[in-house]
Amino acid sequence: MRMDDQRESDNLEDRRGGGMGGGGGLRLGGGRLGIGTIAIALVASYFLGINPLTVLSMLSGGGGMPAIEKSAPPASKPPANDETARFVSKVLASTEDTWNEVFRANGRQYEEPKLVLFSGVTPTACGTGQSAMGPFYCPGDQKVYIDLTFFRELKERFKAPGEFAQAYVIAHEVGHHVQNQLGIAEQVDKARRRSSEREGNALSVRMELQADCLAGVWGKRTDTMKNVLEPGDLEAALTAATAIGDDRLQQQAQGRIVPESFTHGTSEQRVRWFKRGFETGDMNQCNTFKAAKL
Repeated sequence: MRMDDQRESDNLEDRRGGGMGGGGGLRLGGGRLGIGTIAIALVASYFLGINPLTVLSMLSGGGGMPAIEKSAPPASKPPANDETARFVSKVLASTEDTWNEVFRANGRQYEEPKLVLFSGVTPTACGTGQSAMGPFYCPGDQKVYIDLTFFRELKERFKAPGEFAQAYVIAHEVGHHVQNQLGIAEQVDKARRRSSEREGNALSVRMELQADCLAGVWGKRTDTMKNVLEPGDLEAALTAATAIGDDRLQQQAQGRIVPESFTHGTSEQRVRWFKRGFETGDMNQCNTFKAAKL
């Protein structure tokens, strides 16, 4: 991606080195969860289809969300020589430009989310976040959380290298913020509470695929405005979308595929909806909830 001359966002919080890292697991319900349990939650709820904090609470026997820390560690701006953090800041700025423009065109006002860089664990309005959960969005504080070591996992575990693959991850989480701004997240949350587990999973799939489509809208509009994409960039994003399909993750984790437990969609579906957003640049084409076929 050609991002060298792009502006950086003012909405980046750097909590790394804030004194909250370390520890042998995530404390929930008076106990401590090991990395194995966290991995189960990660596969079950990657990219916040169903809040991974909620999944972890259930696995620990808790009756609700984890306790919220009273305060976050001090936030600061990333150091000037941190190229990855600066890249993330520029991607975040590009999402701000895109969604401010789209919301204005539709007579709405876009409230920009914060993006928090952390390492280890960090407090959120949704409970205690941990690096092993991967990137996630918390609607309670309207913040995206990411440990930048995830980009190494994206490259090595998911075989999805490249800056546009990294940008897709951020754009997907910002897509959840867009859903929150539009009231979609609240409607889906209410519907889930009235649904069976299987019906709730199906709603989660549509939620995640819409966020993929919104990430595609961002990609198209950003490239149109700023000409940032280079040859191979689109393929990198599609590789990332393919790598995190439920069918692919389940096959890797347990050697079999259980469609009724999907919460994010298959690799084919994730690619299809990202491409739909990218090809049209129109968020009105991202209504997965009315789509007869995903």
